[in-house]
Amino acid sequence: MNDLQKAQYKEKYLRAKRNGEKFFPDSLYRDMLVMFAIFLLLVGLAAFVGVAAEPKADPSDTAYIPRPEWYFLFLFEMLKFFPGSLEWVGTTVIPVAAVFALLLLPFYDKNPARHWKKRKFAIGFMSVVVAAMVFLTIRAVVTTPAQENAGAVATTLPAQISAGQDIYSVQCAECHGAEGEGGVIKGVKGLEGYKMKAINSQDEMYTRMDDTLYNIVEYGQPDLGMPPFGKAFGGELSRSDIDNLVTFMRYTWDNRVEVPKGAAQTNAIPALGPNDIPSYDVNIAPIVKRYCVSCHRPGKENNNYYMGSYSDLMNSGDHKPNIVAGDLNSNLIRMLHGEKIEAGGAMPPTKALSPDLISIFERWVKAGAPEKPAK
Repeated sequence: MNDLQKAQYKEKYLRAKRNGEKFFPDSLYRDMLVMFAIFLLLVGLAAFVGVAAEPKADPSDTAYIPRPEWYFLFLFEMLKFFPGSLEWVGTTVIPVAAVFALLLLPFYDKNPARHWKKRKFAIGFMSVVVAAMVFLTIRAVVTTPAQENAGAVATTLPAQISAGQDIYSVQCAECHGAEGEGGVIKGVKGLEGYKMKAINSQDEMYTRMDDTLYNIVEYGQPDLGMPPFGKAFGGELSRSDIDNLVTFMRYTWDNRVEVPKGAAQTNAIPALGPNDIPSYDVNIAPIVKRYCVSCHRPGKENNNYYMGSYSDLMNSGDHKPNIVAGDLNSNLIRMLHGEKIEAGGAMPPTKALSPDLISIFERWVKAGAPEKPAK
């Protein structure tokens, strides 16, 4: 820039300064409007879009697909072009070169013009860079697989309690009882005849913090016959699963905890009116899930009688059919009453169902064992 150009820019600056706006209130007012608009935008995004629900971070979960926030997605996508031994080029060389190019910009870009028409190279170069970033971001969104079970993550307390109940019914009820009441274990290899203490008591819930319960479930208690359930130790449960299980135990069995309104009936078995016709989906499935499915699933000794679905309940088992629509002498009804027959003994083996629950089963069978509720 020569002396004439410097003088021209100085005169232009002084003229703009004389005719310019005041910081207060003009500039301050405009900045406040922009800030308020951005604030409304953020509130709207939080209220109507929110944050995508994903499982708790778990290093043992090899199915998890890591990804950065959207503003780093272009770098994430760029790594796909530098696989294996070239990864350092995409993670270090290119980002560092881009940062230094910006830092050194005043030293190599000495064009005094500021109008975009006089800076065609700079505008063109940055347009290409921005277009590449947008393209890589869109490509990352389109080509990256969705997280498995991301939509099934429990985000509210009632949902967490319900998920924990389901996990407990499958993984824990066989030894600890459907209500955590304990008792003599039957049908569990290595623990047959062992008298399990109750875990729903004040002695247990008052003296164990959530972290303690979490660690017991994750690591197990091998010396007491309890295997580890955390994936990091060879079990089936993720960190989110164990969190939900602990939440269920705390809000169900600890009478010091105030259960929020709306969560109290989360795991309640639907009541049946005197003239109501029970169905599998509404009335039987919740009972089966809580009291039966822990034993009656694949991998357990149960005469191949599975109870995870309506079809299994009606058609599986070595002594099928265990339920005959309209017949109260069906195998399952007789075993619920404690009879020992060829198909098996009293069910559940550790503690009989209450008469009210057995009555629901009987009314269901008498009604024809429908799967769906009557319309």
